[in-house]
Amino acid sequence: MSRRSPESPHPQDPQDDLDYRHAPGSRLHFTAHQRGADATALGHLALQLPGILMSLLVVALAASLLESFTGLPYWIAVLLWSASGALVFHAPSENFLARYLLKLQRPLPHEAARLEPVWREVTARAGVDGRRYHLWIEESEDLNAYAAAGHIVAVTRFALEQLPSAQLAAVLAHELGHHTGGHAWSSLLGYWYLLPGRIAWRVLRTVTVLAIRFTGYFSYLGAGVLVLLIGALAFTTLSVLYGLPLVLLVVPWLTAAVGRRAELRADRHAAVLGFAPMLAEVLHTMHAGETRAREYATAATGKPPGEPGALARLLATHPDYRTRMHHLRPYLRPPR
Repeated sequence: MSRRSPESPHPQDPQDDLDYRHAPGSRLHFTAHQRGADATALGHLALQLPGILMSLLVVALAASLLESFTGLPYWIAVLLWSASGALVFHAPSENFLARYLLKLQRPLPHEAARLEPVWREVTARAGVDGRRYHLWIEESEDLNAYAAAGHIVAVTRFALEQLPSAQLAAVLAHELGHHTGGHAWSSLLGYWYLLPGRIAWRVLRTVTVLAIRFTGYFSYLGAGVLVLLIGALAFTTLSVLYGLPLVLLVVPWLTAAVGRRAELRADRHAAVLGFAPMLAEVLHTMHAGETRAREYATAATGKPPGEPGALARLLATHPDYRTRMHHLRPYLRPPR
């Protein structure tokens, strides 16, 4: 027979092992500052600044071409583009992003009944108004969750249905740490403002490859001349922009390092709220799943899959299992 704890928001079940400290209807105390921007969020934006400036240049050039056809002053398009980052915190825009780009779904009533009490406990411990955030479900059998934009918190169906409530709370506390630390909005802002530069680079690369192939089809000499012209144009561009595009070559490595630091900060946020043991269990489950996948791949192919190289590890956006457990260790020790 199920029983209801005096502080539990719903009947106990095998998954409901969370220590609910804040019953529905109890008075909650919110912190004065609900969100901020820690060093990793600011560092991420700083690293994206060269690319953002290049994207702004692309927008300005496109706006100048548009001005010659429409008569619309180019600075209006530049100004509108510069202000478009505010859409990150615009609720309808976030809903569009979640539903159509991230392919997320709103929780059904029975899913909300499972998810919302856990979220309420997590946000109450953090002193955060959880009603400001929107919970979403991703149709996936992977153990995962993520924070996006200004108010999106998503968990996979596997996490929702298979994790005990305490472990689910640890996952949600980790994602809340991304929001309160400013990691989610700074990442989306960086992605958004870099988009024109990425599009321009892909178009330029495709056109260059096609042009070299086309000229090479008729004459190797013509292809060589084209390569020299492209090289001269690239050198001129670097000179005019004081080598700024070269900085973009090292940005992915530095951004990955900042991303790994952000994950450790989010882990610490969950640990401070009292979810360190539960988060360690989730990390162990994920590590065990990766180990089994490697074993299956070994059994299927007859040889173990190759270990990630040094460059791949430097580009990883998440720390490895041992690193995360090492940083959680101080929170796992029993109090003296």
